[in-house]
Amino acid sequence: MALADTRFEDRRRKLSTKLAERRIDDMLVTHLTHVRYLSGFSGSNGAMLVSKDRTAAIATDGRYTTQIAEEVPDIEATIERNVAVAMLSKAADGHRVGFEADYVSVSLLEKLREACPDGVTLVPVSGVIEDIRLTKDNVELTRLTEAAELSVRALDELLSAGELRAGRTEREVAADLEYRMRVLGAERVSFDTIVASGPNSAKPHHGAGDRVIAEGDLVTIDFGMHRLGFNSDMTRTFAIGEIGSLEREIYQVTLTAQLAGVKAAVTGAKLADVDKACRDVIEDAGYREYFVHSTGHGVGLDVHEAPSAAKTGDGTLAEGMTLTIEPGIYIPGRAGVRIEDTLIITAAAPKVITDYTKDLTVL
Repeated sequence: MALADTRFEDRRRKLSTKLAERRIDDMLVTHLTHVRYLSGFSGSNGAMLVSKDRTAAIATDGRYTTQIAEEVPDIEATIERNVAVAMLSKAADGHRVGFEADYVSVSLLEKLREACPDGVTLVPVSGVIEDIRLTKDNVELTRLTEAAELSVRALDELLSAGELRAGRTEREVAADLEYRMRVLGAERVSFDTIVASGPNSAKPHHGAGDRVIAEGDLVTIDFGMHRLGFNSDMTRTFAIGEIGSLEREIYQVTLTAQLAGVKAAVTGAKLADVDKACRDVIEDAGYREYFVHSTGHGVGLDVHEAPSAAKTGDGTLAEGMTLTIEPGIYIPGRAGVRIEDTLIITAAAPKVITDYTKDLTVL
């Protein structure tokens, strides 16, 4: 007999405990990522009311009547277009109802205030569900690993087919990579694919344009897939033919920094120290001013989520968290390098789930 899937009930139970600690009676959940996290519902319109007594209600509109019954069999759904107001109406007199302050727009908040039942108090709440999401369960880690492995496969197929080469545009390479991810099961890309060649590689978030890739270019490819609700994220930088000594140097420095960051990302490590492990290597090599972003972030239902490995990063790593390690050096007008892996933090060394060579590959 198959065991019942209690993941969503367990998550709601954790939220109920946190609400009780904060003297919040109910939590109005309107951020769709959190609705999915707490219920499994993947539609584009949904809200929940989760209570400190461990009860929960959910709403969506008529387009998803069948879908919500299939995805959320343990909660009877309310079918209403205005899902947030519908859920708020279920709050009991005298209750303090938390709302997601980081996601509720000004216009929605005004609607909620107008519809708020007498005796109910709206309370802004931040970070409560995000804290629960920090540590992934086994199903989450499996899906993240699968998405990462399929992304690696797509990249390997792209290179094996010779689709990254001089004479092609950045846009063409990005389209080929995204097509391969789709064929392998991606529902969509996690973010706009970056294929940054030559001087464009010095722009951390360049995109993929009409520049024609040329001999002597460094090409940075930053990409990911969204599959079964979860994301992947990885970056590799390639050489097209022979590259200059400066390009080789910044590649090696970036790789050394990235490996130092991976080594530092262990259970109990301070997030600021993980960032420092990468940053020290780059600064010692004389490229301090050219490392212009933080070292990494979590990956899960969102492609960018907590924790954050940065100079100002708070907290420590724990088993079951995810973290990217992605230092970079960007010399304006010349070239840039970024190398990124996604890690799962374990009781021992971190597990790299974007397992693809980081040696300089010359194409």
